[in-house]
Amino acid sequence: MSEVFDDTRCALGEGALWHPARGQLFWFDILNGRLLSRDAGATRMVQFDEMVSLAGWVDDASLLIASETRLFLFDLDSERREDVEGLEADNPRTRSNDGRADPWGGLWVSTMGKDAASGAGTIYRYYQGRLTPVVDNITIPNAICFSPDRRYAYYTDTVTGQVMRLALEADHGWPDGAAEVWLDLRDEGLNPDGAIVDAAGHFWNAQWGASRVAVYDPDGVFVKAVPFEAAHTSCPAFGGPELTTLYCTSAMENLTEADLAGPVRHGMTFAAPEIGKGQAEHRVKL
Repeated sequence: MSEVFDDTRCALGEGALWHPARGQLFWFDILNGRLLSRDAGATRMVQFDEMVSLAGWVDDASLLIASETRLFLFDLDSERREDVEGLEADNPRTRSNDGRADPWGGLWVSTMGKDAASGAGTIYRYYQGRLTPVVDNITIPNAICFSPDRRYAYYTDTVTGQVMRLALEADHGWPDGAAEVWLDLRDEGLNPDGAIVDAAGHFWNAQWGASRVAVYDPDGVFVKAVPFEAAHTSCPAFGGPELTTLYCTSAMENLTEADLAGPVRHGMTFAAPEIGKGQAEHRVKL
């Protein structure tokens, strides 16, 4: 059974991240340029001057955050910012979207058109001080996550309804061959959004418009769905002391006034305790 973790309504909640060193959940409201968290029982918001969407944790006090134009180091205590790398800074039509740190200490970060223009996005990997494209010609990149055995990366272009699996080489985690379709959701009319892989290799996928996070085994076979009281579930994360609480962000984007006037908790962030067992989020190594 899920519950509301934070009742702040996000226009586009995304980028849920459990910081294992701080024992704290962070997430973003992309369209409003905000980083959110809970601290001492209250909501903490940090406002930025451009859209922000994802982060990886660097140390006890720092996140590496992706925005419309850059990767920057953010000190959670002082709120000091330090630019690290440009991210399509010369293209005002794109912004960052989904991403996650990999087991080697790299940060995978994606871009997309602000108007979801077809093929305008790219998935990059920031590793050992360099930003390298790994997937291009993508429209709405999502579901970037990694298997616990370090063999695979997963991602989706939401508009395709398909989740891709990409083999990774063992030494440094670069793609090893072409991506393959691992999960095809087109016949079910489902829209894959953010995702994580748990400690057993199960894939947990927030499905936009379906009010749920669906779970698939390592072979892509459906196991179960965890329901949430919001139409647009967007990004899951495991957290809590034992990594057994499933958190999930949601969004109000593209909903009508009638939808928003009802009792459903669109845009809020949820928690489902004792629902599974996650992996700890990998640290970004700068």
